[in-house]
Amino acid sequence: MAGTVRDRMVDSAIVLLAERGFQATSFSAVLAASKAPRGSVYHHFPEGKNQLIAAAIELAGDRAVGLVDSLEGSGAEGIVNGFMAMWRAVLLRSDFTAGCSVLAVAVSSDSDALIEQAGATFRAWRERLARVLETGGIPAAAAPGFAAMLVAASEGAVVLSRAEQSLEPFEQVHAQLLLAARAQQHDAWS
Repeated sequence: MAGTVRDRMVDSAIVLLAERGFQATSFSAVLAASKAPRGSVYHHFPEGKNQLIAAAIELAGDRAVGLVDSLEGSGAEGIVNGFMAMWRAVLLRSDFTAGCSVLAVAVSSDSDALIEQAGATFRAWRERLARVLETGGIPAAAAPGFAAMLVAASEGAVVLSRAEQSLEPFEQVHAQLLLAARAQQHDAWS
C-alpha cells in the first residue's frame, strides 16, 4: 500500500468497510491495517471517524465512476460486463469476504451525513452509468432505469455470493443483466 499516511488510512478504511462493515471499521483497525502511527488519527482526521469514513466513501465512489468512464464507447453488453467485472474482482480477490464499502455505510451507519453521502455516491454511479449506457445503445428513456437496475442487481449479487461463498448467484444475475441489455438494444432498433 503506497502513498501518504492519510492515503493508506483511507484505503484501509475502504477495505475494512467492504469486509467488516461500518461498526467494525474503527480507528484502531484502520491504524493496524495501514500501519500508520497512532498520532495520525487526529492529525489527518481531526473531526473523528466520520471524517475518515467520508473520505473513504468519496474515494471508493470516485474509483467506481472512473471505471464507468473507462467503459464509455462500449456497447451496452460491454458496459454490463465491465461493471460486473469490477465486482467479480472484489469477490475473488477477497475470497468472498468483501463487498461494497459504500453499501456498508448506507446500511449500518447511524450518521445522517454519511448516509446522505452514500446516497449521493450511488446517485452519481447511476447518473454516470445512464449516460454511458445511452451512448452504448440503451434508449435515453430506459437508460436511467437500466442504470439503477445494474447498480442494485450487482450489489445484491455480491451479497448473495458472499453469503453463499460462490460465484454462482453472481453469474446468474450477470447473465440476466446481459439479457436485459440485449432486449433494451433490440427495442431501440425496432
